[in-house]
Amino acid sequence: QVQLVESGGGLVQAGDSLRLSCAASGRSFSSYIMGWFRQAPGKEREFVTAISQSGTSRTYADSVKGRFTIARDNAKNTVLLQMNSLKPEDTAVYYCAAKALGYSDYNHWGQGTQVTVSS
Repeated sequence: QVQLVESGGGLVQAGDSLRLSCAASGRSFSSYIMGWFRQAPGKEREFVTAISQSGTSRTYADSVKGRFTIARDNAKNTVLLQMNSLKPEDTAVYYCAAKALGYSDYNHWGQGTQVTVSS
């Protein structure tokens, strides 16, 4: 089991940067694929980015490529999401998620952190 707690959300202006953190507690953090998802008001939750267990492989949604960067520190049980050149359409609740080895879906979720980008 792993527990996830996000932090770092807030209100920023378009073009600004923000960094989200996800602190994980529990065993074997380094065995989980870690991801970030977001959900805007009235919309379904969508994938943003994910990082492999070792951190050597990353995937991004097209909408954030070149602007967002995911990183992890397995020694500190932390996943970071650096968000640059933020746009109003990035406004959403951002969720950290973990996918255990052998699972097809993310099976651990944080409570979410609000990111609001004003124009």
